[in-house]
Amino acid sequence: MSLVRIERSADVARVVLCRTGMHNALVPELLAELLGALAELKSDADCRVVILAASGPAFSIGGDMRRFQRESELGALRAYGDALVGQLNQAILALIDLPQPVVAEVHGIVTGGSIGLVLAADLVLLAPQTVFKAHYATAGFGPDGGWTALASRLAGRRRAAAALLLNRSIRADEAVAWGLASDIVAADALQESAAAAARKMAAYPQGTLRAAKRLLWGDRAQLAADLEAERVRFVELISAPEALAGIDGFLRDFGNYPDSLDETEATC
Repeated sequence: MSLVRIERSADVARVVLCRTGMHNALVPELLAELLGALAELKSDADCRVVILAASGPAFSIGGDMRRFQRESELGALRAYGDALVGQLNQAILALIDLPQPVVAEVHGIVTGGSIGLVLAADLVLLAPQTVFKAHYATAGFGPDGGWTALASRLAGRRRAAAALLLNRSIRADEAVAWGLASDIVAADALQESAAAAARKMAAYPQGTLRAAKRLLWGDRAQLAADLEAERVRFVELISAPEALAGIDGFLRDFGNYPDSLDETEATC
C-alpha cells in the first residue's frame, strides 16, 4: 500500500499524502515515501512545478498519537521521536530545496508538525474551513515542524507565540493575513485552482522562477539549524512525565482518534 502517490499532468506533478484512514498522520513510513517522491521529482527535467496535496478529510493531523503511545509502551519513544522529527525536517528541507516551485493545496485540519509541509511550500492555497493548530501545549511535546523555525519568520514572533503558548487555532483567513498562506479558495475549486496556478508558473521562464524561489528562502543553513534545534528539544521532552501524560490525556480526550497503521488501513 502506498502512503504517497505522484500524479503527473504534462509538466506538473501532484504529490498526494495517502494515509487516508489516519487523516494523514505523520509516521516514518509516510515521510520516507514523501522523501522518495521529492527526490524523484528533483531530478525530473520534465517537471516544472510540484503540487503538494492530501487525500481524505484533513491535510494532516500531525504526529500519530497512538503510535507515540505504542512506542512508549515498547520503551522506544525517545528513539522514535528522534527519527520521526529528523525525517520531518528532511522533508521540509527537501520541499525548500526542490528547484521547482511548490504549491500546497490544503484543506481541513493541519495540526502539530504537519504544518511544516505547508510552510515549506512557495504558494499555499487553503479551503475556507482549514484550521492550523499547534496542540503542543495539550500534548506536552516540544514544537516541531517549523512552528518556531518557519512560522515565526512568516507570521512574526508574537503571532507564533500566541499559537504555541495559548494553543490558539488559526483560521484560514487569519493564516492568510498572518502570511502563513497565500489565498483562500472555495473547497470545490481548490484542486483546480492549485492546478491552474501550477500551469501558469510552468509556462514562465524556469530560470527566473527557480532563482526567485532560492532567493526568497534566504539563509538555508540557518533554517536547517533552527529545525535541528526543534528536533533536539523535541527529543529532550518526548519521554518526560508531562509528555507521557499528554499522550494519554490526548487519546482520552479525543476518544474517536483513528487507530494506528495496520494492514487494513485505508490508503488512496
